[in-house]
Amino acid sequence: LLGDWDFVSESHDYGKFRGRWSAVRLATGQILDEYRVLGDNGETFYVSSTVRAYNAYKDRWELIGMDTGGGLQDFGTGQRVNSEMHIEQKFGVAGDKPITLRIRYYNIQADRFSWSADRSTDGGQTWIKDFQQIEAHRIGPSRDLGALAPAKKP
Repeated sequence: LLGDWDFVSESHDYGKFRGRWSAVRLATGQILDEYRVLGDNGETFYVSSTVRAYNAYKDRWELIGMDTGGGLQDFGTGQRVNSEMHIEQKFGVAGDKPITLRIRYYNIQADRFSWSADRSTDGGQTWIKDFQQIEAHRIGPSRDLGALAPAKKP
């Protein structure tokens, strides 16, 4: 996920759309990403940010997503399964209609990846398979953000 990506997506609710996705590694190893849905003229329709941190004790990634006004409610966990990354994350927890997505990153290559999500609106009792799909293509290299507050030199 590190780097800059263009993507095209199709969703059961929103139809076809496109956007940009960028991710950087922080100096302490966590990943910060921004997911942005764009209109035909490049205007932003939706944007969210996610912080991802590896929990070595539990051998999993933990992530918290946030968008305007939603706070830090959208918690998820992820694990590598063979050549794929699987994430389960809750969204909209602060509102009255939370959803759960089971996300699968697959066909992961240096210059592209595929993403598919199943959706549940009833706490995991029932699922809509392939509710949303993304095809992403790299437009910028992997990068690190570096220290925000560098140590003072002696």
